[in-house]
Amino acid sequence: MDITQLILDDHHEQRRLFAMIDEIPSSDTRSLAILWRRLAAFLEVHAEAEERYFYPRLLRLGDGAGGKDSAADETLDAIEDHNEIRDAVAAVAGHRVGGDGWLKAIAAANKANGDHMAEEEREGLTDFRRTADLQVRHDLGVAFATFEAAHVTGVQPVDKDPKAYVAEHAQGS
Repeated sequence: MDITQLILDDHHEQRRLFAMIDEIPSSDTRSLAILWRRLAAFLEVHAEAEERYFYPRLLRLGDGAGGKDSAADETLDAIEDHNEIRDAVAAVAGHRVGGDGWLKAIAAANKANGDHMAEEEREGLTDFRRTADLQVRHDLGVAFATFEAAHVTGVQPVDKDPKAYVAEHAQGS
């Protein structure tokens, strides 16, 4: 088990769920609401698991990749992205399921999430594969998978201050 692969697998599932929502007629509000509820919970659980297990260790081991100068730069950007995704997910709730505003809000959440995943895949995940040994990746993978399984129905979304997050976790707190 490798945390970088688990994160990539989650990214694939997020893309798949957004695609499923795109293929459902807007009149099928029951299906849309159920799939969105699942995806919204999954996005937050995934972000929280990364923030608990992946990014603290990346800060200690990483060197920077994909155009970023350091693991701190990668992490700052990722936490900002997670906050943007949380805000985009929250914005969906202000619209009638299946309506034009809802579909636009879903598209905005998809874009925010897609942009984040692309950056994370070429930056943080690449950096971690280069700098973390297989045992570390395995141990974090177990913790990551356990957290996601224990919180499959969701966790409370909480925006984090990116600079405070990096400062706290770069020192091993």
